[in-house]
Amino acid sequence: MAQSSLRTPLSRARGLGSAHEGVGRFISERATSVALVPLTLWAVYAGVKLGQGGYAGAVGFLQSPVNAVMAALLIFVSALHMKMGMQVIIEDYIHIPNRKLPLLLLNSGLCWLAAAIGVFSVLKVALLGVGAH
Repeated sequence: MAQSSLRTPLSRARGLGSAHEGVGRFISERATSVALVPLTLWAVYAGVKLGQGGYAGAVGFLQSPVNAVMAALLIFVSALHMKMGMQVIIEDYIHIPNRKLPLLLLNSGLCWLAAAIGVFSVLKVALLGVGAH
């Protein structure tokens, strides 16, 4: 017996239906969640370590390549995870098309801006040893 399609000829012609990207998004969201576990544990360690040394200790801590990379990764992965999570919320709960696109653009812009400022700040301290006093 032949499998019949439940889609109308018009929907097949327009290509309406699944975008086939749900699994990729699901895996990406879970991958960033898993990556944030060790990064968050490192952040707790860093917070305890930085609480003991003051400003000079924080600069010295971030001048270590391992600590600078871990801080930059924490910022980048957190921003990516936040962007994906907010995107799902906007797509699922905002049903007015004129509001959805601006909110998606604002979400992406703010998340990437926050990531760029954070990573730039870490690099500035790590490479130059300078920052706001």
